[in-house]
Amino acid sequence: MQRLRGKNLLLVGFTLFSMFFGAGNLIFPPFLGAQAGTNTWPAMAGFILSAIGFPVLGVIAVAKADGLRRLAGRVHPAFAAVFTLLVYLSIGPGLAIPRTASTSFEMVAPLIGGGSARQAGYSAVFFAVALLVALRPEKLTDRLGKLLCPTLIVLIVALFLGCVARPVAAHYGAPEAAYASLPAVEGFLGGYQTMDTIAALNFGAVIALNIRARGIEEEKQVVRGTIRAGWVAGALLLAIYSMLAHVGALSGAAFPSGETGADTLTRMVSALFGAPGSVLLAAIFVIACLNTCIGLLSCCSEYFHGLLPRVSYRMWVVFFAAVSMVISNIGLAGILKLSTPVLNAIYPAALALILLSFVSGLHRRRLVYPLAIGFVSVQSVAAALAQAGVSIPCVTALLEKIPLAPLGFGWVLPGLVGLALGLLLSGRPEEA
Repeated sequence: MQRLRGKNLLLVGFTLFSMFFGAGNLIFPPFLGAQAGTNTWPAMAGFILSAIGFPVLGVIAVAKADGLRRLAGRVHPAFAAVFTLLVYLSIGPGLAIPRTASTSFEMVAPLIGGGSARQAGYSAVFFAVALLVALRPEKLTDRLGKLLCPTLIVLIVALFLGCVARPVAAHYGAPEAAYASLPAVEGFLGGYQTMDTIAALNFGAVIALNIRARGIEEEKQVVRGTIRAGWVAGALLLAIYSMLAHVGALSGAAFPSGETGADTLTRMVSALFGAPGSVLLAAIFVIACLNTCIGLLSCCSEYFHGLLPRVSYRMWVVFFAAVSMVISNIGLAGILKLSTPVLNAIYPAALALILLSFVSGLHRRRLVYPLAIGFVSVQSVAAALAQAGVSIPCVTALLEKIPLAPLGFGWVLPGLVGLALGLLLSGRPEEA
C-alpha cells in the first residue's frame, strides 16, 4: 500500500504552502507587527489561529467529507450550491486572484515605474505566466513544490536574517489603538484578510490530484496524505509568519505611519539593503503572488469544469485569467476595500462549517447543520451589509446588541443557539 511520506510528503506540503502563501500572507503579518508593536505576539496568537489553524482544519474537514459540496450539503443542497459558488468567486476572479497581480505590481512599480499603462502591461505578463503553469494542474507539485516554494522561502529567510543582523530599531514600538486593548481579537480578525480558510475549502481537490499523480490511488491514503500535507504547510506558514511579524514590528518602530504591509516591508528593506533591497522584495512578492494565482486558477477552473463539463478545464483557465487581469487593474486599495465586507459575510459560515465537522455524529442530526449555519449566515450577511452602508436601522440596532458583536464575533451566539435547537429538534440520529 503506497502512502504519502518522506520526500513526496514534503513536496506536496510545499505545494500547499505555495498555494496558501500569496498577497495577503505577505502584507498582513508585517503590518500587524508594525501596528501591534509590543503587543505583536498576543496579536499573532489570534492571527495564527485564524490564518493557520482554521485553514489547516479546513483542508482536513473537506478531505474527510470528500469535498466542499458534500460538506456544505449537510446544510442543504441549495446552500451548498450558493455557498460553494460564492467561495470560488471570492477566492477566484472576484477578489483573491486579481489581488495577486495588483499586490505584486505595487512592489515592482518602483523598479519599472507606475501608472495604469505599466500596470496593464505587468498584469498581462503576470497572468500569461500563471495561465501557462495552471494549464497542467497535476504538475503543480513539480513546479511549485520543487522550484518556486524553496526559492520563496530562501528569499524571506534572507530578509529575516538581514533584519536580525542589522536591526533598524532596538525594540518594538508602542501599539496603535486597535491593538492596545484586545490584540489577540484584532489579530484573529486580521487573519480573515489572508482568505486562507476559504481557500482551504477548495485546495483539497487540487492537492488530491497531485497526490494521485505520485502513484497513490487508494482513496483513504489520498485523504491521509492531504491531511499530512496540511500540517506540513501549516508549520511552514507558522515559521514564515513569525519572521514577517518580527520584521514588521521593528520596521514599525523605526518607520511609523506606514499605510500597508507593503509600505512596512519596503521601508525595512531599503534601510537594510539599499537599492538592491527593492529587487529582493519585488522577487518575494512576485513569486508568492504567482504561486497563489496559479493554485487559485487551477482550483476555480477544476470546479467550474465539473459544474459545466462542456467547457473544458483549459478554457476556464483562460477565462478566469482574462477576467482577473481586467479586475486587477482596479488597484490594490480598491480590491482591499471591496474584500472586507465580502469576507465578513462568508467567513463565519466557513468557520462554523469547519468546527461542526469535527464534532462526531452531528451530520446525522438532521437539523443541526441547517439551523446552526443558517443562524450564523443571517447574522454575518446582515452585519456585512451594515458595514458596507446597506442597512435597516432596526436590524442594525439589534445586531449591535448581540454579545461579542462589537468584537466582530456576533455570529457565535446565533450559531450556538442554532446548534442547541438543532440538537433538541432533530430527535434520534439518522442512520449513517
